[in-house]
Amino acid sequence: MLFSDNFLFTLTSILLGKDRTSRELEFSNMSRRSSRSSTMDQGEFILECKAAYLSMFDSIKEKIESQDSLLEALQQTGRNPSVKILKKYWTNDTDELSFDDFVDICKKEPVTTSDDLMKAFRKIDINGDGYISLEELHKILTSKGEKKSKSEVKKMIDEVDENKDGRLDYKEFCQMVMSTTEESKKMQRKMMERKEKKKRQDIERRVGTPAGSRKSSLLSIGEGSPPIPAQRKSLLHTASSSDPDDLPRPSPRVKKDKSRQGSVSRAHKLDEPKNLREWTHTKSKGSFFMEDGSLICHQYDFNLPDDSKIWITIQPQKGSRGMDSSPVDTSVFILRDRPDEDGNLLVAFTEHRDSRGKYGVSCDLSAGKYYIMPYTTGCRFKSRKSESGKEAKLVSQDKGGKYVITKSFRKVLEDIFDYSDLDGNGFMSRKEFNLFNIRTSGEEVADEEWQVVEDRIDLEDGEITKAGFLQLNELEAEDSEGDTEDLWTTLVSMGYNKQLVMDQACPFQLDVYTEDCDDAELDVVRVDSYPTYPGDLSFDDIISKSFIKQGEISRVKGMKDLCMYTYTNDGWATLVLDNKSHTRVRVELDCSRSENVTSNHDSLQRTLRVDPGSTVIAYHLMPEDDDRDWQVKCTETIR
Repeated sequence: MLFSDNFLFTLTSILLGKDRTSRELEFSNMSRRSSRSSTMDQGEFILECKAAYLSMFDSIKEKIESQDSLLEALQQTGRNPSVKILKKYWTNDTDELSFDDFVDICKKEPVTTSDDLMKAFRKIDINGDGYISLEELHKILTSKGEKKSKSEVKKMIDEVDENKDGRLDYKEFCQMVMSTTEESKKMQRKMMERKEKKKRQDIERRVGTPAGSRKSSLLSIGEGSPPIPAQRKSLLHTASSSDPDDLPRPSPRVKKDKSRQGSVSRAHKLDEPKNLREWTHTKSKGSFFMEDGSLICHQYDFNLPDDSKIWITIQPQKGSRGMDSSPVDTSVFILRDRPDEDGNLLVAFTEHRDSRGKYGVSCDLSAGKYYIMPYTTGCRFKSRKSESGKEAKLVSQDKGGKYVITKSFRKVLEDIFDYSDLDGNGFMSRKEFNLFNIRTSGEEVADEEWQVVEDRIDLEDGEITKAGFLQLNELEAEDSEGDTEDLWTTLVSMGYNKQLVMDQACPFQLDVYTEDCDDAELDVVRVDSYPTYPGDLSFDDIISKSFIKQGEISRVKGMKDLCMYTYTNDGWATLVLDNKSHTRVRVELDCSRSENVTSNHDSLQRTLRVDPGSTVIAYHLMPEDDDRDWQVKCTETIR
């Protein structure tokens, strides 16, 4: 027996909660318990939501613009919400929903299971014979939900009553619903993979890397490895503001003009503890990477066995420069592994710097586990807009016809080795090589792959030497007979452009000192975008709260529940909008009258939307020239 999607979705939605009688409410509660008992891995859940979303839209940045579209998107995930449930998320004030909103809804609403459907059908199977009469179906379809017309019901029933016996085998129906849902999810995954493959090829063409599939890493040398899937990235990254043309435009209300002063002092000095040489010192290198407009970086766990005073510094490694050749700003945020009694995760962050761009922070920490999160504002470390110029040569042939890497490429590989040698001991451990491999291929190093390394190059105390790392790349060039596709993929992943200049990565040095604890551990645990923290908080949520707490408040005239906070430290200023109202507002910000200032956006004038009950980092600003005074002046217009 075959059923159309229209019939499946309509009848399933009606059975699962339209017109919630006590009988149906009982079923709904069982459904939610079932959903909670079958929770999936968070990463898999996000992928499933993304695949469903991309089955309807070209990008997760596109918005859901109607209640019908929301229903269709939820049905793609196997959810069949009632009209009442839909209206809870799509109110009279709703104009659009983002992908993040869609994910939040999917977290709250259960997926329909076969047991759910069977229990619902048994409620209306009076004689318990496993069949529902079409007269009963007609009654259900015309008395609940959207009250289908008789002609519409007849068409749907004609699809079901294949043998014209006047009844529905609901066990077969339930199996068909589940089968249809699973097939739909498989198709969604395939569609998503095709879209991401096309996007990856487009990116590779723009940066000059030959399009097409690629091998997983250096480990594929001579192994005949198959192409790998697209490298992972952040699913829920969206811009903090929308394109002004996509936003509603109520009539102008009121304009507020106030100058906000940034740091005007050119003197920078860190108050380093006087007896620092007596403290226990641990350190690690790391890097920021720019990937599709998102910030990726090495992130750390910090385990402190005893209470201690600590001193942490971070600074860009020698030679790290922004797009305008200025030193990139670097900072560190220290987070607890769980909220304190006031619900705070943030302990402290670096606010003071010296004249060389080193930021530092001192604080007292209780024994426990912490997260150390490097950060840069994006004022000087930005996405490359375009690329021009001749592509550097990576491989040449010697007199004997053997493929060898060029001198310029060899120098870059030596630098990459130094940046990837996170503990700075002159070697690359398996863990460090694993992080390098994740960055360049999206895959971890399996035991059999590490065996390839051990078989092909000489190791020293089980670690890769710089000569061995160069040898791996030389073997790759030789085995690929001069094809540089994989070599360029490595370079692009590590932040280099076609002229072998690093402009999409910023290596840094992290140093941690403890006064009263001799066995503190600093462990690099990932190179990734910022995770979601307890309470579904993003990293921006956490740092915004700190900027609000320490910033200067200025209420926007005409909007008593909309405030602008201006936070400044030795290196930068941050403007945060905090909307405590129950309505969405559009704010036009103009910082163009600021003096000697650069920002994390392309323009000093922008329009952004602030949803009710939310905060938005509107701007990071810092001096364009560190040797000159600077001043922040910003006006805002409410639309």
